[in-house]
Amino acid sequence: MRFWLKAIVAGLTKARALAAAGVAAAVLGAAAPALAAGSGVIVMYHRFGEDAFPSTSVTVEQFDAHIAELTSGDYTVVPLSRIAAALQNGERLPDRTVAITVDDAFRSLYDVAWPRFRDAGLPFTVFVATAAIDRGAADYMTWDELRELSAAGVEIGSQTVNHPHLPDLSEAEARAELAESFARIQAEIGADPVMLAYPYGEASASVMALARAVGYRVAFGQHSGAPYPDADAFYLPRYPINMNFGGVERFRRVINTLPIAVSDISPSDPYIAPGQLNPPAFGFTLPPDFKGVRDLACYHSAFGKVEEMTLLGEKRVELRFPEPFAAGRNRINCTAPGPTGRWRWFGMQYYTAE
Repeated sequence: MRFWLKAIVAGLTKARALAAAGVAAAVLGAAAPALAAGSGVIVMYHRFGEDAFPSTSVTVEQFDAHIAELTSGDYTVVPLSRIAAALQNGERLPDRTVAITVDDAFRSLYDVAWPRFRDAGLPFTVFVATAAIDRGAADYMTWDELRELSAAGVEIGSQTVNHPHLPDLSEAEARAELAESFARIQAEIGADPVMLAYPYGEASASVMALARAVGYRVAFGQHSGAPYPDADAFYLPRYPINMNFGGVERFRRVINTLPIAVSDISPSDPYIAPGQLNPPAFGFTLPPDFKGVRDLACYHSAFGKVEEMTLLGEKRVELRFPEPFAAGRNRINCTAPGPTGRWRWFGMQYYTAE
């Protein structure tokens, strides 16, 4: 059976109405840990207190509020490797498990964020693009400082050598970026950097295969959503945190999200190459536990709310877009109300070739 899904139904859904009346609170409260089992939220920072870069920095005041929220007692903050292992091994994690990542190893990580992370006892992972460190760029940390962090328990991952748009490179160039960065970090830190963050969150099926072949065990994008056990281990989501979207209310909403454990994502390759269908015929299959299909709403980073959303059978969702995706990054976010005021979230990013 095929019919058009409406956008968020006007008024409260049945579950929201029951919760508002105080009838379903216990049932919904019990549902949240089940949805979060084996999952966790991953947040991503770049810069701290660098007001000239609002799209990649947070203010010191915002960051202090984030630290206060994370240490409030409501969350379990773990190293990123623990979430990765839980996803791959089927390990159950506590509800509201969070991992913190920082990309690029900018100077403000060491000067502003590191003392706060250390004093709060919060683990985190830093992803390093090695060329900037090797040439001693003034805006970046040094290898000595990265070794200091590593000795204190901070995980060091790779973000390639030169931070390029990986899908635009030849296979040989992409392999070199991945392999040489792996070797440099291994040599300088003394441990294999088995976790990879794609520069700009951009990947392709061929890049992911190369990352696996080089020796990485897990890799991360920059699309929003909570990862789940059946998600692609070489394209896991992280929530970007920046000045424009760094208010504590938004931060609290993000770190309380629950996954929509979709399957059969189409197209599965996050790279739209020249000559491929554009806009893509995008679709996914909802998990068996997903009940609020009429409350599902999807948004495209350029087009806004997606109006043409079709349900095939009971669980297959297909989206159609009004125009081709522009060159560069295109993000799709689908959300629905979850238990006890929390949100369920699935995101995807496609990188479109020039």
